[in-house]
Order: sequence, then C-alpha cells, then structure tokens
Amino acid sequence: MDKYLVLNSDREVVTQLIMGVHQIPDGALLIDDARWYEVTQDVTCTWKVDEAGELVKLPKGEIVDDDRSRDLEREWRNQALASTEWLVTRQRDEVEAGRSTSLTAEQHKQLQGYRQDLRDWPESEHFPAIEYRPEQPAWLAELIQ
Repeated sequence: MDKYLVLNSDREVVTQLIMGVHQIPDGALLIDDARWYEVTQDVTCTWKVDEAGELVKLPKGEIVDDDRSRDLEREWRNQALASTEWLVTRQRDEVEAGRSTSLTAEQHKQLQGYRQDLRDWPESEHFPAIEYRPEQPAWLAELIQ
C-alpha cells in the first residue's frame, strides 16, 4: 500500500495516510515504507519538507508560536477524525442493513470514545502538547497500517 504525508502551508507534516484506507488529498507526498516507519514512530520531533524537497526532522521546541502549534494540532486532530470516519460509516451501514458488523461492540465503543477524545482534545489543559494526544486503540492502529 502506498503511504503519504500531508503537509500544511509551511511544509510541516500534519498527518500520515495510507492509500486504500484513507482518502488521499491533492498535494500529499508519497513516501517509502522506511521513511513512513520513521515518521510515524518518532514522536520526539516535528517533520518538515525543506526547500530541496527533503524530509527533515526538527526538535519539537523549534515551533514556538503557540497559535501556530494550536493550528497544527487542530489539523492533526481533524485528519485523525477523517481517517476513522469510514469505520463509523461502515458500522452504521452494516447495522442498518441488518448484517453482522465488522467491528465488535467493544471495538465500536472504543472507536467512538477515541473520536470523542479527539473532539475534546483542543479543550484539554495539555493541548497542544503532542505527547498528550488522545491515544488510538491498538487494534485501530493495526487495522489502518
């Protein structure tokens, strides 16, 4: 599966998406599996595409503008919500059609809880500190990778 990075107007990585799982917006940057793994696993930094088109990591402290950090984190939150919308839609459609569901009742409950945590994230006392982001359920990470 092809993997992409979504960048904001300052060429900073906002989120990561997978073809076939997520809707890939125009302008998303295709990356290889090794870089994908590095970007998704290293949360100690901020990722940016430099003037030469190279993906570089910056120390987290380099982004100091609080309004800017809040905007970036809201973008990440919005992408995380969008990336799980298909699961909610599929679950609803399966229930309405009287079919067995792809998610268990417990998984659906966890998914809805995670999505509510994402909605509440901007009001958190720790917002926009990345290390306090809502954690997605482990099974969800496995599903979208």
